[in-house]
Amino acid sequence: MTISGSALIIKALKEEGVDTVFGFPGGVVIPLFDALYDEKDIRLVLTRHEQGAVHAADGYARATGKTGVCIVTSGPGATNTVTGLATANFDSVPVVCLSGQVPRNMIGNDAFQEADTVGLTRPVTKHNYIVLDREELGPRIKEAFHIASTGRPGPVLVDIPKDVLVSQGTGSYPRQVNLLGYNPVSKGHSGQIKRAAAACARAKKPLLFIGGGIPIAGAAEEVKIFADKTGFPVISSLMGIGGISCRHPLYLGMLGMHGTYAANMAVSECDLLVGVGVRFDDRATGELDKFAPEARIIHIDIDPATIARNVPVEIPIVGDAKTILQELNTRIEKTAALKPWQDKVKKWKQNFPPTCGLSPDVAADQESPPARLDPGEVLTEVGRIFPDAVVTSEVGQNQMWAALFYPFREPRTWITSGGLGTMGYGFPAALGAQIGRPDLRVVAVSGDGSLQMNIQELATAVQESLPVVVAILNNGYLGMVRQWQEMFYRRRYSGTRLMPDASYGTGEGSGIGYPDFVKIAEAYGALGLRARTMAEVKQVLLQARENKSGPTIIDFQINYEANVWPMVPPGAGLTEMVLEDSHE
Repeated sequence: MTISGSALIIKALKEEGVDTVFGFPGGVVIPLFDALYDEKDIRLVLTRHEQGAVHAADGYARATGKTGVCIVTSGPGATNTVTGLATANFDSVPVVCLSGQVPRNMIGNDAFQEADTVGLTRPVTKHNYIVLDREELGPRIKEAFHIASTGRPGPVLVDIPKDVLVSQGTGSYPRQVNLLGYNPVSKGHSGQIKRAAAACARAKKPLLFIGGGIPIAGAAEEVKIFADKTGFPVISSLMGIGGISCRHPLYLGMLGMHGTYAANMAVSECDLLVGVGVRFDDRATGELDKFAPEARIIHIDIDPATIARNVPVEIPIVGDAKTILQELNTRIEKTAALKPWQDKVKKWKQNFPPTCGLSPDVAADQESPPARLDPGEVLTEVGRIFPDAVVTSEVGQNQMWAALFYPFREPRTWITSGGLGTMGYGFPAALGAQIGRPDLRVVAVSGDGSLQMNIQELATAVQESLPVVVAILNNGYLGMVRQWQEMFYRRRYSGTRLMPDASYGTGEGSGIGYPDFVKIAEAYGALGLRARTMAEVKQVLLQARENKSGPTIIDFQINYEANVWPMVPPGAGLTEMVLEDSHE
């Protein structure tokens, strides 16, 4: 029995357990969308932009642990996926992107909507293919799903010419895959694990540093067991948030440029640093010459290319974080010698909480500023009203405030663009997360700048009746760039102000600026709300909680020049944090 290439793709998706695909149609992929028309087991979600489709598939993957799938057409459809693929690649997210291509006999002839998709996406994918033989279609898709979801996960693109989509051929789909040279290691070297256990036993000021590899590996329980057995204080990278509950007494918070005082000080004084599923990237380490100067470093990661790339490592262990921690946990025990260290880091945590107020010189210039909301207080209230939400974020101040103030307690509940720092990511990712986790509410924390980059996906949210809550921290600026301009460029706000000067005045109705997000929400058919006081914050969040039939957009009018504190300036070490009351 022979079937078309499009029919084989549908069969492949079902064999791989795919229940949802995100996409946007175009000329060469009409046969594939036609094959989806009568398919009852796969939900087709029409996004309003191909970038939104990849981000939604990415958010679905991060929230569920499954592989996200998107379908786009050739030419501009495929080129529009590059940012989304790069985002997923940086953050190790399993996504399979099926892109259409012009017919084989037109490739290289500058045909309408032709682009070298494989060449363009090679640097931003884990792997990619172009299928030039109908009989290779099934094996290539099988390999794509295998590569995307194993080892260090990542996006894989399969480029398929239109004539391959319509060609008849075998209907068989491989059950197994065998790729020569691709054999990710999952089990760690026992000798190295024994060395790590011995180092843990000798340490007087140890620290466990967890990253995005923990939720990816499903190793949150192993992290808790390790912390409870050893008594090691725990810090996380931005991507590792949720790998241990924020309420765990040993958790000190996020490390890095906008990390907590306790986390940054602890890593700077520890004598042993156990990094699991982390890249030791520049935003986490600060100036490398000043990073963890007294520490021996144990580095556990499934990607051997990541280990010791940025920091010197004494005990490298390649393999799956969950598997390695399970073995390590059988070899470790708690020691009373850690109590002085535990007491010290606990005092740091209690005495130096993160803040988001105005810096003193800015406050002095604003004799009677309009009363606006504190973003930290807003997000704390979001955590009270939605304590078990999946939270996505855009990039910038909103991202840092969400990381610092929302009470994350479970893995896969924090979804953000960590490596690439993609503005416009959080909202479409929230749609994918909500589809993947309909049992939970999804809150998309956004800035007024970031949201506008993919605001068209409001139509998708309304059409799919997704009860996503979009919390816009609206300060009228591109806030993170503005904060740098304030601190390092004498408040010369070039290209960062998003509302007219008149909107910064006082009086009834002032400060809304443009666009009016409430009106935009209503134009799309969503519920639009606005809050200017903490009493209104609680009221609108309760309204949003009750609105389960579609999206709610909330415009929180926050302080214009609120900052994220602490902050480690560029070129500084983690102990050289600028705190709110020490900014000059």
